[in-house]
Amino acid sequence: MIANVDITGVGGYSPDDATKKYIKKKIGALERLAPRHARKSMRAEVKLDEVNRDKGNKYEVEVLLFVPDKTIAAKDSTMNVLAAVDIVEAKLAAQLRKYKTENVPHLGKRGILSRFKRSYAREL
Repeated sequence: MIANVDITGVGGYSPDDATKKYIKKKIGALERLAPRHARKSMRAEVKLDEVNRDKGNKYEVEVLLFVPDKTIAAKDSTMNVLAAVDIVEAKLAAQLRKYKTENVPHLGKRGILSRFKRSYAREL
């Protein structure tokens, strides 16, 4: 779990305890997708806002995830706060996977020649 998750309400909106607990559970679980070197210094800032749009009340969730050498951001708005948190969590998970493949040397894209060598060695 990410130890430092700051949850703030913007524009007069203040989330209840159940919402805060759900956000800490969902956003905190993203630590498992991060590389090991980034887990100690990861922190997250969650901003919740109630926005009145033409179709009714909407909730906007913005999450900033601070990892070494990069800030990962995701934002979404839906009719329900918890649904917006789920969507933002999925966006952050995809971005964290990309961050991990870029920063961990043994993961990610490998050269085409090395793949060919491995497949050729199996056939012999």
